[in-house]
Amino acid sequence: MNILALLRARFKPVLQPLADDAGPLLEMIRPAGDPKFGDYQANFAMGLAKKLGKSPRDLATEVVAAVNVEDICETPEVAGPGFINLKLREEWIQQQLQNAKTDSRIGIEKVEAPRTYVVDYSSPNVAKPMHVGHIRSTVIGDALCRTLKFVGHSVISDNHLGDWGTQFGMIIYGYKHFADKDAYKAAPVPELSRIYREVRGLMDYFDAKKELPQLIEKLAERTAEYEAAKNAPEPADKAEAKKQKKEVGRFQSQIGDLNEAIESTKAKIAKTEDSPELKKLAEAHAEISTAVLQETVKLHEGDAENIALWKEFLPFCEDEIKRVYERLNVTFDHQLGESFYHDRLAAVVEDFERRGLAKESQGATCVFLDGFKAPMIIRKRDGAFLYSTTDLATIAYRMEHWKPDAILYVVDFRQGEHFDKLFAATRLWGYTDIELKHVSFGTVMGDDGKPFKTRSGDTVGLEGLLDEAVSRAYKVVSEGDERQPDGPKLDEAQRKQISETVGIAALKYGDLSQNRETDYTFSYDKMLALNGNTATYMQYAYARVQNIFRKGEVDIEALRSSGATITVEHPAERQLAMAILRFSEALDDVLLDYRPNYLTNYLFDQLAKSYSSFYDQCEVLSAGTEEQKNSRLLLCDLTARVIQQGLDLLGIQTVDKM
Repeated sequence: MNILALLRARFKPVLQPLADDAGPLLEMIRPAGDPKFGDYQANFAMGLAKKLGKSPRDLATEVVAAVNVEDICETPEVAGPGFINLKLREEWIQQQLQNAKTDSRIGIEKVEAPRTYVVDYSSPNVAKPMHVGHIRSTVIGDALCRTLKFVGHSVISDNHLGDWGTQFGMIIYGYKHFADKDAYKAAPVPELSRIYREVRGLMDYFDAKKELPQLIEKLAERTAEYEAAKNAPEPADKAEAKKQKKEVGRFQSQIGDLNEAIESTKAKIAKTEDSPELKKLAEAHAEISTAVLQETVKLHEGDAENIALWKEFLPFCEDEIKRVYERLNVTFDHQLGESFYHDRLAAVVEDFERRGLAKESQGATCVFLDGFKAPMIIRKRDGAFLYSTTDLATIAYRMEHWKPDAILYVVDFRQGEHFDKLFAATRLWGYTDIELKHVSFGTVMGDDGKPFKTRSGDTVGLEGLLDEAVSRAYKVVSEGDERQPDGPKLDEAQRKQISETVGIAALKYGDLSQNRETDYTFSYDKMLALNGNTATYMQYAYARVQNIFRKGEVDIEALRSSGATITVEHPAERQLAMAILRFSEALDDVLLDYRPNYLTNYLFDQLAKSYSSFYDQCEVLSAGTEEQKNSRLLLCDLTARVIQQGLDLLGIQTVDKM
């Protein structure tokens, strides 16, 4: 039962005759910010009354007299200049809880008009290890898939793998020149990873050699600009003086960034030149970047040797990422990589040209789009295709085979312009009756305020991140178990199993609890904290309920199916009941703009806090009467089931003991 949707449906026939569009007015019916005003509050009377030439309070009184909510609410109250306060009837609340206690969906109804969604997320380059940058796309996309499915939509998850790009040219080149064939036979994945790193390191070396003089030149320019701005006479005008000071600060910041970039670039050069072995390799493979590109071109042109190597390497690479997905409890309906669409790209360009939607510019085939300074290139002057061409072919395939109503791309914010152009070109191409959404997200940052890296400056590997989280979770779980009043309750196998669940959950929830559009600072300590909005706290809240059942030797399934009823006589009981019944509203909030943090906010701020207050104020096993005890046990059960379901929608498992 979605209470907010029900109330809006009751107000709709009253408001429709009063406005051209009742939608914005209905959206002004929201949960009350303060319980003393009731459970819900309608604030539309002030704005609407002005348009109708009426007193807001008089209009609110007229609406209250006409609306039919007496079966749900106590008599609505008109307060202040025209606020409408709504308080739900206790007997109605109790009936909803009673209905939910034996309902496998905990009272959550499916949508009346289900849609078909394609959710495109994760999408790593399979020839290299997944890193911390993949965590956000993977867990946000998975949470959205789970939530969309739960509310009744048809969902197709597609992992658009990078399985055809330059990274395979790097591995092919590395295999031909650097591979230890015995090591490869014994353990293919570690050897492929090693040769990838070796090729990447050599390419980075030559890039750094080329980049260092440019950085030094830029530093000299910025330093001169900084000195000139710093030593310039201070303007008399305050606004101009403030502008000058800001410019000095900007130059100073740029100088700091350039110095850091220069040191990092020098370190890359030194890493090779200080090693006789690497220096010798660099001298022998001075044209490695060009050679890698040539191997990639040969692969794309169907060279028999490179195709055979690609087919040999790909399954090993896919197995590597599959292992990470299994630990994250993430699955996909399809994994159609870039290679799947390769033979479709020429047809895409031909179709754009045939329809007059693309034209040649400086030898390249371009789509010129309104509102963009630069066109979208779909074929380069050398005949090569681009990511944009592949993405257009992917959309055409999805529309032909899956006929979705919406396609969501869970990709970081830096690809924003690409998707703006892609969506514009798609609509120009004729696909106008589909929602295309870039579900963008920010960056995982370190304590230094910069993208999260290892101490050596490398991008943090995702599997290493998981291992560290599980290791730290093991310490938290073990210390908690050792503090038990009656001694430890968990054996070693249980500790390890719980630690895996808790550690992975901490990473996922720590990411999902953030506003997806903002950067966030990575912290194991915060993610694994037993207090605050963390997975560990939510899992502990669930385990605490299970402990009540164990301590009281309660057969909760038998109690659910019994004639026991739920009452909400104590204020803490009522507060918890309202939190349970607002689960459906939280799911609506998540899907309004595809933001999983609205679900974590609900689980912690509303449900867990309400349960904590209830737990502190209301005896359960030693309640005054058997009826009150059973009622409170059922409230505990509903709380645990909502926590479990909510966490499951986030891709997070619960544990019965912690």
